[in-house]
Amino acid sequence: MVSLPFILLLFAVLQAPSSSLHSKSGDREALLQFKEGLSDPLGSLSSWNNSNADFCRWAGVTCSRRHPGRVVALSLPSRGLGGTISPTIGNLTTLRKLDLGSNMFSGEVPHTIGQLHRLRELVIENCSLDGEIPQELGNCSNLKVLSLATNQLQGRIPDALGSASRLQYLYLTYNNLVGGIPPSIGNLSLLVLLSFYQNNMDGTIPEVLSHLNHLQHIQVARNNFSGTIPPLFFNISSLQILGFGSNKLQGSIPPDAGANLPILKELHLGNNRLSGMVPSSLANATDIEVLSLARNNFQGMVPSEIGKLCPRRVELGGNRLEAKDEEDWEFMRSFTNCTRLQLLDLNNNNIGGILPGYVANFSRQIQWLSMAGNKISGVIPPGIGNLASLVDLEFAGNNLQGVIPEDIGRLQNLMLLWLQENRLSGRIPFSFGNFTQMLTLALSHNQLDGSIPKRLGNLKRLTSLDLSYNRLTGVIPDEIFTLSSLTDFLSLSGNYLSGVLPPHAGSLKHVARLDISRNNLSGNIPEALSDCENLVYLTLDGNFLTGSIPKSLGNLKALSILNLSRNAFSSNIPRELGKITGLQQLYLAHNNLSGSIPLILGNLSSLIELDISYNHLDGEVPSLGVFANLTRLSVLGNDGLCGGIPELKLPSCYVKPHNKQRQQLLLIILLPVGLIVTSLFLLCSLLFLFKGKITVGKMKISSFQKIDEKYPRVSYNELFHATDGFAPANLIGAGKYGSVFKGNLSLSASSNDATVAIKVFNFHQSGSSRSFMAELEVLRQVKHRNLINIITSCSSIDSRGNDFHAIVFKFMPNYSLDKWLHPAADEQWHKLSFVQLLNIAVQVADALDYLHNNSQPSIIHCDMKPSNIILGSDWTAYVADFGISKLVGESMDRYMSNSGNSLGIRGTIGYVAPEYGEGGQVSAAGDSYSFGITLLEMFTGRAPTDDMFTEGLSLHLFADMAFPDKISEIIDPSLLQPFDNDARLDTALACITSAIRVGISCSKKAPLERMSMKNAAVELHRTRDSVLEEYFAR
Repeated sequence: MVSLPFILLLFAVLQAPSSSLHSKSGDREALLQFKEGLSDPLGSLSSWNNSNADFCRWAGVTCSRRHPGRVVALSLPSRGLGGTISPTIGNLTTLRKLDLGSNMFSGEVPHTIGQLHRLRELVIENCSLDGEIPQELGNCSNLKVLSLATNQLQGRIPDALGSASRLQYLYLTYNNLVGGIPPSIGNLSLLVLLSFYQNNMDGTIPEVLSHLNHLQHIQVARNNFSGTIPPLFFNISSLQILGFGSNKLQGSIPPDAGANLPILKELHLGNNRLSGMVPSSLANATDIEVLSLARNNFQGMVPSEIGKLCPRRVELGGNRLEAKDEEDWEFMRSFTNCTRLQLLDLNNNNIGGILPGYVANFSRQIQWLSMAGNKISGVIPPGIGNLASLVDLEFAGNNLQGVIPEDIGRLQNLMLLWLQENRLSGRIPFSFGNFTQMLTLALSHNQLDGSIPKRLGNLKRLTSLDLSYNRLTGVIPDEIFTLSSLTDFLSLSGNYLSGVLPPHAGSLKHVARLDISRNNLSGNIPEALSDCENLVYLTLDGNFLTGSIPKSLGNLKALSILNLSRNAFSSNIPRELGKITGLQQLYLAHNNLSGSIPLILGNLSSLIELDISYNHLDGEVPSLGVFANLTRLSVLGNDGLCGGIPELKLPSCYVKPHNKQRQQLLLIILLPVGLIVTSLFLLCSLLFLFKGKITVGKMKISSFQKIDEKYPRVSYNELFHATDGFAPANLIGAGKYGSVFKGNLSLSASSNDATVAIKVFNFHQSGSSRSFMAELEVLRQVKHRNLINIITSCSSIDSRGNDFHAIVFKFMPNYSLDKWLHPAADEQWHKLSFVQLLNIAVQVADALDYLHNNSQPSIIHCDMKPSNIILGSDWTAYVADFGISKLVGESMDRYMSNSGNSLGIRGTIGYVAPEYGEGGQVSAAGDSYSFGITLLEMFTGRAPTDDMFTEGLSLHLFADMAFPDKISEIIDPSLLQPFDNDARLDTALACITSAIRVGISCSKKAPLERMSMKNAAVELHRTRDSVLEEYFAR
């Protein structure tokens, strides 16, 4: 009888071939099912078919030698495969390696992969997988490499992953994972590399990870981790890369951080909230190649020991690191011996002192050198051209002086050059034409002069060019406008450039921002400018451009901001501007525009800011869109406007009567008017025959007004010839109501011609006649050493039969204060000293005090500003322009009626008292405000309309925030440059501080809180007499 064990053994032997056959067919079936779920546009799996029975020869499939027919590896990286990964992949139970990386898979990671207990490598990176990481992966107890990087995985890292005890490499970078790092990861004692880079994880970094003694690379940057860095991480002697950058980590680096990191190559702690000192012990990590501590709150000096390292990259920017003298810069000296240095970033710290010349001796391998945003002085080293590999050079936002060295042009690989916001002077080097690789060139806010080199046209790759706010003169070279590579911006604003915009300005088809404001450009805007179809920001304000605004600007569909204010444009506002559907801000103020406001502008839903003030517009103001928001709309200085929202306080518009009523009204009016006109014609004919006052073809004097009998009468013809026909070459100033010309006029029969200033009132400007009469009335009644003296006047008819009004003054050779504070391109005048400015301030205060308190009747000037302060040959200041003044206590209705519209707001934007804009009464406090703003402008060098004063910041607030401890940071730097010792400097600063205090007190928002002009004059006299006496005694 056969025993039971024998039977069982025989059954097992007979079954073995059958089981092996089943496993082989199972692997083949699993592969075919895997293929069914895929798309294969490249035919990578063309060999996977029934005609090829040996699936071990299929592409990407590797079978076991020990167990033939069993799949041990499936490797299909970068095959262009798409679709989802079939769960049947979990049936390949002998699989040791699965690499499906760099394909186009979607869907989730199959949970069935957790059945692959023999799996050692799982790589499904750089696909588009989503969903969560299966916790079943923790069952893969032999797994050594797990990479699911660069997908769209979500959720938390499963705790179960800590059960994959043999895991050495864990890559989960570039996903959307959330939550914290599971403490169970600390169980992976064999872990060599751990990377959660670029996810949305948060929480603290578990201290248990610092016990992973085999760890060589940890990278958890670009997440939201907070708390402190566990100190024991700096004791992992096997570490080569420590990457905790771009999180929210706080605390400090341990003082001995570098003592136990002998093979550390990269330390990434940048862009956190770390503080304290940079440890000198980091110098012990002698193999370090990348030291990144940028954008934290580290402070103090950079340890000199750091200079003993020789890294490729040193990133210390965006901290509060300091240096004051040569000794503090010592850490950099050693870098001159570091031949592999490629990047040095020290930008945005508190580093001061003189820039060492040995910077030019750095490695010729250095590509990026940045020291921007510090307090570094001195000059750019002449040998900077030795750094031949430089790609990025940043010295912006310092106190560097002197010229830009010519040899900088040797840096022919340079792509980014940032030198803006320094005190660099001289010309733009001719050698800049060698920068053929340049992408961004920024030289703004310096003191560069001369013309723009034509050779900048060689920079054919340039995307951004910023030369704004320098002292550049001459014509803009045509070559600049042919730089079709410009895509970001071209900014030439705030210079003294002249000439016209050429037609080929339209070649800048790709530029997004074009800013040539605040120059001396003339002529028309070329129609071709509308070819710049990508323009988002176009600013040409503050020039002398003329003609009409081109209708073709309406074709600039991408335009968001258009500023053409402060020019001499005429004609109508083109309704085509209403076609720019994305237009947000439109500024057309201070031009000679006429006609009505296009209704279509009110339909622009995007338009949030509109300034059309001080033109000659008339008709009804729309009420829709931006016209319904008083805080975003300015229509001041347009006599003919009516209607609009009630808050504008404009007169109602005339409503035309119906036809029948109109015919009756015309009959009633025209009959008597016709009789009167006929009678006047007959009377004038008789006068012509018998009196001979008017000769055809030749204009004689029709009337005049003479202020002083010792001067003869003056006619229109005499003034015409005195100014060479009111030639533009003799124009020395212009305002709302008229222009001022320089002329040569004989004031008596026995005297030679004298140079005079002739103010000619603009008959086109409504209200100019009233302004003429108001100014005459004031000047007749005042007499003060600091008020402009009138010689005579003329009220006549010009050669075209139009009304002509003019006032003749003594000519002042130093023109207005405004020209000295903000000189134009062709006026290279020196800066006024603080002593001269203080004297001017005292004299103007005296004049206003006289007008307010000693004149009968009292007079409110209403338009105090630098352009209305005239300077004599001995620098005596004279207050001028009384065209909108108000005599207090005496009706001025016959000269300047206030109809209640926007013209009732007297003054100039930036200088006018706030209460005037709210309909408040004219008062002496309004003059105090304007004087205070003028005083602040004199000593800071900044006009109240400066571009920096936006979003609630004003010149008054700018000064008030700095007073008194930070006054030196806001005043015009040129005021303190001449002083050769600290005592004189301190005295000058005290004097300026005192003057600014008066300016702040005068320009307070509430009228009752402002200092009166009497007290302001007393304070300024006291400042000048006491402080300057002390100054000159030294």
